[in-house]
Order: sequence, then structure tokens, then C-alpha cells
Amino acid sequence: MARCRVERRSERPLSRALDVTVAAGSLIVLAPLLLLIALAVLVTTGRPIFFRQVRIGWHERPFSLVKFRTMRAPWPGEVWFLSDRERITRLGRFLRTTSLDELPELWNVLRGDMSLVGPRPLLPEYLSVYTPEERRRHDVSPGLTGWAVVHGRNTLPFRERLRLDVWYVDHASIALDLLILARTVALVVRRSHAMPFEDDVALGFPIASLGCNTAVPLRDDAGQLDDARRSAGA
Repeated sequence: MARCRVERRSERPLSRALDVTVAAGSLIVLAPLLLLIALAVLVTTGRPIFFRQVRIGWHERPFSLVKFRTMRAPWPGEVWFLSDRERITRLGRFLRTTSLDELPELWNVLRGDMSLVGPRPLLPEYLSVYTPEERRRHDVSPGLTGWAVVHGRNTLPFRERLRLDVWYVDHASIALDLLILARTVALVVRRSHAMPFEDDVALGFPIASLGCNTAVPLRDDAGQLDDARRSAGA
């Protein structure tokens, strides 16, 4: 296990170079598509165009994750994290099943908040329910895609995702990252395991830690209403 971490540190400059090159190049090449999606969200859903939410990153440091907005704001009395099915828009459903809503996270990668590959970043409210072993998922940067993503994406139970995340931490390498990226492209093209929303209760998410008795949604670091909580998808 220690040997794997030493190798990971020695490869970190190369991994960061790959992150910056791919993220910057993708943002440039995909700029017309990003603009088109932004305009579509603005026309169909209104402002804000982007969804921002605090997630936990490397060494449990919080950062602001950015995606395209896919949901309307919750109505009075709606429990925000229990009403995904009702609040997702038609455009949002398409963006989620095609993973296009995730494209703004390339900015997080370019900033250094995330890597191309790593455990998917989860909400800070979940920190209290991790075992010491599961907390090791934060020994590497969170990723746009990851080992858990290519093994089931949004269909995996909560604890199984964490187990796969820790496996990745112990085996991380450039070669494994390239394999995960290749598998991710195949998954996105086939839309495998792509779901517009998750059944958090059935998948074992500890939603009690989110405050199940409140109908008031969490707010992100900019004070905007949180419009989604798809915390571990691809």
C-alpha cells in the first residue's frame, strides 16, 4: 500500500500536466457546445445557468463544484433532496443522461480543485458517516470520472462506491487513469448506467445527515439555491 502511494507522488507532476493539457484543450474545443448549452439553460430554465455546490476535495479541503443547472428551485414545502424526480427539467434530463451537465467541471480540473480521474467529490455532510478507511478516499484529488464510475456509475450502493474509491487510492497510476478515461468515453457514448436521478434511499445514501426533516435546500458558497444533489455520479 505504501509503495502505491510513493509511486503516486512521483507521478503527480505528470498527472497534473495531463489534467491541465486535457482540461484546457477540451474547454477550447468545446467552447461552442458549452455556449449552446448555457443559452439553452438560460432560455428554458432561467438564471443561474450554473449550479455551484460545496464538495470535499483533496485532504478534505472544501471547494466549489460547478455544473450546468438541471433542476428548478424547490417549491415551498418540497424537501430538496427528495424531489429530484419532480424538479428535473426536460433539458436537465437530457444533459444528465449524456453527462453534458458535467462539462463545466473541466474548469475545476484546470483550477486544480479536481483531477480528470479520482473519487467523485461528495457533500461535506457525509464526512461524519465515513469509516477511517473510507476517509482515505480523500488522499487523492477528486475526479471528473473514477474507478467507481466505470464500475456502475449511478447504480452503485453508497458503501460500494466508497470501497472502490479506496481501491483506486491504493492502485492509482497514470496507466490506470488512462484506462479509466478510455472506459469513461465508452460509457458516455453508450449512455451506460446513465440515470437522470438516483434513488438515494435504495442505494443506501445516509440522507439523514442532510437533514431529512427540513424543506429548506442547502445553499452553495455563493448563496444560490442548491438545485441538485447528484453527489457521486459520473
